[in-house]
Amino acid sequence: MRIGIDLGGTKIEILALDDQGRELLRRRVATPRHDYRAIIAAMAGLVLGAEADLGRTGTVGVGIPGAVSPATGLVKNANTTELIGHPLDQDLAAALGREVRLENDANCFALSEAADGAAAGAGVVFGLIIGTGAGAGIVIDGKVLRGRHLIGGEFGHNPLPWPTVAEVVDAPACYCGQKGCLETWVSGTGFAEDHRRVTGAAVPAPEIVARAAAGDGDAEASYGRYVSRLARGLAQVVNLLDPDVIVLGGGMSNVPTLCADLLPAMRPYVFSDACTTPVVQAAHGDSSGVRGAAWLWPPGNPAV
Repeated sequence: MRIGIDLGGTKIEILALDDQGRELLRRRVATPRHDYRAIIAAMAGLVLGAEADLGRTGTVGVGIPGAVSPATGLVKNANTTELIGHPLDQDLAAALGREVRLENDANCFALSEAADGAAAGAGVVFGLIIGTGAGAGIVIDGKVLRGRHLIGGEFGHNPLPWPTVAEVVDAPACYCGQKGCLETWVSGTGFAEDHRRVTGAAVPAPEIVARAAAGDGDAEASYGRYVSRLARGLAQVVNLLDPDVIVLGGGMSNVPTLCADLLPAMRPYVFSDACTTPVVQAAHGDSSGVRGAAWLWPPGNPAV
């Protein structure tokens, strides 16, 4: 049995899978606020409670919105700030009395879709979550590509490629300290903010999409700019990585026409006589993160 935990800013979700990837149990609780020790206790309680109810123990993988620094062994770059500066994997392992595998949540998303989702069977998978932010992961032959600094697949904090003059002048500030990062353009938040800058109207991303589908000219223009920017970002991924498939998750991946609109918009920027890279929506939706955490223990690893 494999147990996955998705640790977010507002909720902690646990999922238990059998060896064939079938769901055995799923639960969630609110994430304790401003209390690191309470977060550890909540995760340990979920694991032990699930194992008691299922009558067996399992391997444990955890996805977090950040990473463990290879230099210090402490969590860094986490938007759940209570985790920063703590040895989360070690502390949870001590609470459970066994090894725990911990991974960035975008990497978990990509691993889930590569294991038994929309990219099952593909050799090189690029998974991109486009919601509040824009986080990505790379899986090659079933293994996460972490990189030397654990920033492999850090799509959102590269600059928008092939920018127009207006995109250079109006490049939004990013929380990372730079300007014009892809995340500020292609996240759902960035999409809505671009519409507001151009039109003066503060409209949520889903409403902009609905208005565009209904023929609203301003919304259509905003969606067109969004597709162009995301396509340019993904074309750069193709030029660098040439993945077998690109999988999209997060709120913006639910736009019905997005995947179909991206490929033709990518082609002018791909350094090849053809661009046929499939761009597909995640098969497991919001469950991909927690499923990927469970798959951090792939087939062949001994169960606890």
